[in-house]
Amino acid sequence: MDQTITPIAPQPPAGSRLGLRARLRAAGIHLVLSAGVAALAAGLVFGLWYPTPFREISGGRELFLLVVSVDVVLGPLITFAVFDRRKPRRELARDLAVVAVLQLAGLGYGLHTVFVVRPVVAALEVDRLRVVRAIDLEGVDLSKAPPEFRRLPLWGVHTLATRPPRPEEKVDAVLLGLSGVDLGMQPAFWRPAADVPDALRRAARPLQGLIRRHPEQADTLRQAAAAAGRGVERLGYLPWLARRTDWIALVDLDSGRIVGHAPVDGF
Repeated sequence: MDQTITPIAPQPPAGSRLGLRARLRAAGIHLVLSAGVAALAAGLVFGLWYPTPFREISGGRELFLLVVSVDVVLGPLITFAVFDRRKPRRELARDLAVVAVLQLAGLGYGLHTVFVVRPVVAALEVDRLRVVRAIDLEGVDLSKAPPEFRRLPLWGVHTLATRPPRPEEKVDAVLLGLSGVDLGMQPAFWRPAADVPDALRRAARPLQGLIRRHPEQADTLRQAAAAAGRGVERLGYLPWLARRTDWIALVDLDSGRIVGHAPVDGF
């Protein structure tokens, strides 16, 4: 009587299973540590360099997530590849230290990139606010600006107003504008800080008019006004010129200060 013999599939050695578990555990620990460092970096970026609404309108959130996600994922993957308990302890420690140094160097480079494109100036240009980044002012002669604006802030944003070009300045201003250098990027046209509240108050349009024009956005605008602690009738608005333009700044018509923001197209 014939008997069929079923072959037994070879089982992986116990040592290889234990090695895989050790690698997964090491990569998991590395991932948790990387996520903690990324959370600290997020506090720095969004707390100091890209406060609301600049994380949205200047693209800070997308840039930070791109930099951090690559860094957070690659580090644990490399750890998974190099971790092996069979290595001498000193060699394993050296390999992990190299991974950590490479990851921190990548994070540092990414944060530097985020830093140099951070918003530093919100410049009123006639009837709109332009976001000016630090990189936009590289090589610019800040000594032509009013004294209070001759240093770019390391965090936060200078809110300032610009003046119209004088007759003898118009040709140069137009040529620079055509090349992408607008008034807000030219310190010679920045007005003193004392002029900013009055300029904002004069340029702001009534928020009630925007509500009438866009009734579908009425709830959003009223909520933004409530968050600013002002009644709608006491607020004006100015559209933002930035990477994303569907935002407005809310201006207190009494003090001439920017007191809030809303994700609404003001143009």
